[in-house]
Amino acid sequence: MIVFPNCKINIGLSIIGKRSDGYHNLETVFYPLPFYDVLEVIHHSGQHEDYTLTTSGIEIEGAAENNLCVKAYRLLKHDFPQLPSVKIHLHKAIPSGAGLGGGSADGAFMLMLLNDKFKLHLTEEKLLQYALMLGSDCPFFIINKPSFAQQRGEVMQPVQLDLSGYHLMLINPLIHVNTGWAFSQVDYSGSNNIKSIIEQPVETWQGKLENAFEQPVFEKYPEIKIIKNVLLKNGALFASMSGSGSSVYGIFSNPADIDLNVFPSHYFVQQLAL
Repeated sequence: MIVFPNCKINIGLSIIGKRSDGYHNLETVFYPLPFYDVLEVIHHSGQHEDYTLTTSGIEIEGAAENNLCVKAYRLLKHDFPQLPSVKIHLHKAIPSGAGLGGGSADGAFMLMLLNDKFKLHLTEEKLLQYALMLGSDCPFFIINKPSFAQQRGEVMQPVQLDLSGYHLMLINPLIHVNTGWAFSQVDYSGSNNIKSIIEQPVETWQGKLENAFEQPVFEKYPEIKIIKNVLLKNGALFASMSGSGSSVYGIFSNPADIDLNVFPSHYFVQQLAL
């Protein structure tokens, strides 16, 4: 069985405060993008190990046991010991550690794939619970529709936000921003009325919708701020960093007419029709 985990962007992001469990409460809008990894799982009855993992595409750092696809398998294997041995292949197209939720999507899609393939009959509510055990962003990908997210990001409400007809340019400079460091640098901004702002035309968002991570990240990595400025100067209706970075996106009314030579050749650049 093959599935196609997609990535997301954050439209606005406010940090409300730190919780007693060490996590932070936040508010943001998650918006899914039509840009995908590829995940395949094959039942392998002759295999002695519970799983094997192979990868292609963008190199994935770290040991296999730390991959969220493997963690998802092990999570379900614990509760459903009848799960057979599997061969997992993950083709990575979404940059890792980029504020796009690519790894979280892989883990969430793995849960749904195993549920469907092996007929575990898990409800959406139960899948959401398993997804939260994998990570704060993972539950969104179970729903995978524009959502206003609160608390760790797992409490979600649907929002009527449709960017169909717009075009998006996604830039990642391959700078790794440590998420723990980023959280330690932000000021608690409180609620910034993200839900009400996104109900207004996209052309009115700039200067109103803010990502609380941008100030400390831009100070440490001014190269990322330059990307945002380039997108705005070249006609983006709205530009922002996604998550804690380092990806920056611009929303355009027409396909972005930008000389891509303004970006270094090693940058990840993707243009999407929404």
